Amino acid sequence: MRPPTPPVALPGSRTLAADLSSVPPGTSVTLDGWVHRRRELATVTFLVLRDRSGLAQVVVRAGDEQDVPPEETVVEVTGVATANAQAPGGIEVTSPTLVLLTDPAATPPVELWRPALDVALPTLLDHAAVAWRHPAQRARWEVAAASLRGFREVLDAQGFTEVHSPKIVASATESGADVFAVDYFGGPAFLAQSPQLYKQQLVGVFERVYEVGPVFRAEPHDTVRHLAEYVSLDVELGFVHDHHDVLRVLRDVLAGMVAGVHELAAGAVAARGLEVPVVPDEIPVIHFAEALALVGAPSDETDLAPEHERALGRWALAEHGSDFLAVEGYPMAKRPFYTHPQPDDARWSNSFDLLFRGLELVTGGQRLHRHADYVAAITARGEDPAAYATYLEAFEHGMPPHGGFAIGLERWTARLTGATNVREVTLFPRDLHRLVP
Repeated sequence: MRPPTPPVALPGSRTLAADLSSVPPGTSVTLDGWVHRRRELATVTFLVLRDRSGLAQVVVRAGDEQDVPPEETVVEVTGVATANAQAPGGIEVTSPTLVLLTDPAATPPVELWRPALDVALPTLLDHAAVAWRHPAQRARWEVAAASLRGFREVLDAQGFTEVHSPKIVASATESGADVFAVDYFGGPAFLAQSPQLYKQQLVGVFERVYEVGPVFRAEPHDTVRHLAEYVSLDVELGFVHDHHDVLRVLRDVLAGMVAGVHELAAGAVAARGLEVPVVPDEIPVIHFAEALALVGAPSDETDLAPEHERALGRWALAEHGSDFLAVEGYPMAKRPFYTHPQPDDARWSNSFDLLFRGLELVTGGQRLHRHADYVAAITARGEDPAAYATYLEAFEHGMPPHGGFAIGLERWTARLTGATNVREVTLFPRDLHRLVP
């Protein structure tokens, strides 16, 4: 997973800002990008050009007879690569010819040339299409994109097949979470809460599958960690012994995501001063009952509160030197119907939540795989197994022991970049109050 070697600039071809330092002085170069900043002095104007790779400095002298357009105007600049130790990469462009590729840009709603994008969150979100242009803001998504590359690479190497499941479904029976109803050609349908039921069925086809896609939750949460639509990184694998096999794959995936960040987003890591976690060879594990006792919670609790997660995160760091902690054995009463119980004590489940720096990041575990167990589990919930007929068909025809997990991309990115709100790292967030832009 190595970043591609920068192309050698050819006469008349476009040179990216990041590649300008490798161009021999005296060479004619052409750059395309946005006017990031203008600094007008008495006899010279310094123009900072921004493209997808970074910033480049262009020097416009009085005798050049060039009008420098306003910031955010898209331009093409042709000039001479000239050595200057003060310029980014030690090379600037002199004797330029500027060609406007668009009309002069209007004044942006946020000052993109400033080192930090110091604006309130509503302003950031209201003007997302422009605010994401800021290099420090863009760096957040570069980290997310690099994580996705690492996620896919690890799973591809382990024999997984990438799949894509429907996002419009006929029923809302998977987890009990609130769903969005839609009009489907005059009939009722729903936006999918997760690909869970489909990825299980596809284990019967491919054995190992993963999916990257949106999921939808209509729960009226208005917190810094919840969205109505988010990107879920889902994994499911067959022929497991129990949930520990699933956890080992999760560990490899996290290590791959971290490697992707280091290798593909090193500039973003440096620009934001990120503390990228070290994934241990084995993620520490604590049973849910022990976790309750450790944080002083009542023994009959069925879930961990956010303050409990934070306390456990501090404990894992102090006790194990790990930013990650898996809490296994959640009560069966709290888990979905497809969850496999703990064999020696059916009160608990063969499932886990993974905490990353004191925040729930992943839910996973072993699933039921026998048809009779599904019929019993659904009936015990007071439901009719016939409502799950298309899902249960796979189990009637033989399914291996299997399990999986799901990672929330926005939570991962927010925790990794130190964002206090997942909306800060979501390109165009959807929540209780926001449907635009």
